Amino acid sequence: MTEPRPSRLAPAFLLLPVALLALAGWLRATAPGADATVLRLAHALNTEHPVHGGMVAFADEVARRSDGRLRVEIVADGKLGSERELVEQVQLGSLALTKASAGQLEAFAPDYMVFGLPYLFDDSAHFWRFAATPAAEALLASSERRNLVGLTFYDAGVRSFYLARGKPPVRRVEDLAGLSLRVMPSRTAMRMVEAFGAKPVPIPFGELYTAIDSGTVDGAENNAPSLFTSRQFEVAGSYSLNGHLLLPDVLVIGTAAWSRLSADDQQLLREAAQASMAVQRRLWAEEEARSLAAIRAAGVDVIDDVDVAGFRAATAGFDDALRAERPSVAPLLAAIDATRETPASVREPVP
Repeated sequence: MTEPRPSRLAPAFLLLPVALLALAGWLRATAPGADATVLRLAHALNTEHPVHGGMVAFADEVARRSDGRLRVEIVADGKLGSERELVEQVQLGSLALTKASAGQLEAFAPDYMVFGLPYLFDDSAHFWRFAATPAAEALLASSERRNLVGLTFYDAGVRSFYLARGKPPVRRVEDLAGLSLRVMPSRTAMRMVEAFGAKPVPIPFGELYTAIDSGTVDGAENNAPSLFTSRQFEVAGSYSLNGHLLLPDVLVIGTAAWSRLSADDQQLLREAAQASMAVQRRLWAEEEARSLAAIRAAGVDVIDDVDVAGFRAATAGFDDALRAERPSVAPLLAAIDATRETPASVREPVP
């Protein structure tokens, strides 16, 4: 397994205009004479997505807890760039905060690669037990040397495969053989899709509807709310619930914005983020059920009888390979195993 190449900061001669943008874009007064600080938070999702709802809750909590001294201004719909571009803007200081998939963050903090391991968590409850551990807190902090501070995890559900209209649905791992499938720009995601016999094609999420519709790719993988709120279900013929990844989103703030806050305000943001996570989890559960029902109603063939054992077998050993190549993930994998309800040593073996 090859370690992803960490994203690097821009050359020094580019940083002066970035600094000027930072003054205007992420830390500014709301009006002449006002003493409120506004932190701009941009993301690439639409406003119907439950993760956007979590960020709205975060903004509300920040305003409430600071009595209006701090405000979070949200810019949605990818108006300021793709998810990766937004992470880079936060890294450089021209944007205060963004939401990124853990799959995107592995290019900036390689230990996030652990979330790209297929079938890593037994279920959602298992992930949230892990998220409350010191190991998970250390992972959120691990990107600080890349100018990114993780504040909290957001629920992004379980990812499964969907194919374009006219393509036979996926019931076994062999059904993916030879297909071109969109993945995030994540080496672990690409390696996983290759293990399933398909060709990974990294494409920005905002371009995926057109890519499926035009036949550039045969399909993709994601959670039900993203499939529905992006309207990609309109060009999808089937959605197979193989549940290969439980990949969280992460709310991150740049160190440029973070370092200008007092210690009390940093703690305020952490607490607001944790409070918003609880709201977002509820919104996610509601939207996940609603989205799956709407996808079925729209005529997408939702496949429940998937041979999950075959998918598991195709990627057996991924965790051992990552542990050997990147020893720093060992505490994460140990914490994940320790938070299983059924110990790994007595779980039913993968066929």
